[in-house]
Amino acid sequence: MTPRPAAPEPLRAASARAEWDPLVEVLIHRPGVEMFFGLLEPYAFLYERAFRAAEASAEHARLEQALRREGVRVRRLVHLALEIGARQPALIARVRQQVLRVVRYAGPRSMVDASYAALRRNLAEFDGETLFNILLLRPSVHLARRAGTRVIFPRVELDTPLANLYFLRDQQALTRNGFVVGRMSKPQRRPEPQLTGALLRSWGAPVVADVRAPGTFEGGDFLPMGDFALLGTGDRTNDSGVRQLLRAPLGFDEVAVVHQPTHPAIPGYDPDPMINMHLDTYLNVPGDGLAVGCLPLLERARTEVFRRSSRGTMVRVGRAGSLREYLAAKRFEVLPISTLEQMSYASNFLCLRDRRIVAVEVAAEVDRVLGALAVAARRNRRRYGALLAVARRDRARARDGPGYFPRTRAVRDRGIAVVPLRLQEITGGYGGAHCMTCVTRRRVNVA
Repeated sequence: MTPRPAAPEPLRAASARAEWDPLVEVLIHRPGVEMFFGLLEPYAFLYERAFRAAEASAEHARLEQALRREGVRVRRLVHLALEIGARQPALIARVRQQVLRVVRYAGPRSMVDASYAALRRNLAEFDGETLFNILLLRPSVHLARRAGTRVIFPRVELDTPLANLYFLRDQQALTRNGFVVGRMSKPQRRPEPQLTGALLRSWGAPVVADVRAPGTFEGGDFLPMGDFALLGTGDRTNDSGVRQLLRAPLGFDEVAVVHQPTHPAIPGYDPDPMINMHLDTYLNVPGDGLAVGCLPLLERARTEVFRRSSRGTMVRVGRAGSLREYLAAKRFEVLPISTLEQMSYASNFLCLRDRRIVAVEVAAEVDRVLGALAVAARRNRRRYGALLAVARRDRARARDGPGYFPRTRAVRDRGIAVVPLRLQEITGGYGGAHCMTCVTRRRVNVA
């Protein structure tokens, strides 16, 4: 007899006060066959470039192992789903009803009717992993009959598999008081927070807000900073999403809304989301009072400050300045990274505790990033030519002197301990260790 999965303890203590508080637990999703379908058309599936799926999965496994060695409790999404489903029959019943809405049949009417009847009849036989994979791949079956006994041609189509689910930061964000369940900007990813939000609720996690249409919000645009929080807005988080978060009980009396900047080497004001998609693609925090960021973007990122009024509402105060100015006013030193380092996921590290991080080996990324940028510049010299020149100068300077983040003297001088990882395949989906982890709990560590 197969033992029942152990019941996960309820996640009532889900909280994140600051990025540098000790990391207790994360949720991850190991990419599987859904990644393969994303690689068939990387642009449509929001990937940055093509990459090797088998090595990407191995890199993800090494990320998980590194976190476990650091004492972080790591849960995989499918395992959590199976554990909860084994203890909550009502959840499995809801999933089976969802499966009936997801799976579609087409073909001769008699065959379609028989297939739907068989699906309803067989649902009780499907185990939790089968149900999870149906939600992950979203299959439909087109049926055609030919002469002969049981000569049927079933053509299976997938309705936008969840190829980006392994970027488990984006579907939600953990605040001081609990989770905000987001609404993805791109329709390719809209089903993801429906899946993760349902699991978090079934796990007992506190949810302080659900972002509703027309709002969009993605977790890479949120950074808890102790006494305040940063909330990015732009391609992935829109104005309606910002307003909804400002009305929610996040647990912060001050929120700085950061507008997505355009790199100064790109003409006009038209941010390229594949250069700085989310806030955490150009700014992150390795410790109390210390930030890592790309100065050309920080200086161009317009920042509006909202504080809680005596009536409890968030009210905008003062004039908007740059994100660099705001961080300076908050007495955060900024450790600068070059444009090439920023595009190579330098800021997309995961903070384990104050001044200890899991970071991408930027040196292993730069050649591919430069190669992709060179292709973009050949296609559109006006838009990307100057940016390519900046990135090439950054590479020349790094080779002649300081090297690349996180293996620089500036990192060591500031007492940042690094767990470096080579993630050059899996980052092709556009994201590093920060993007691939949903923080479920940090321990408050106030001096």
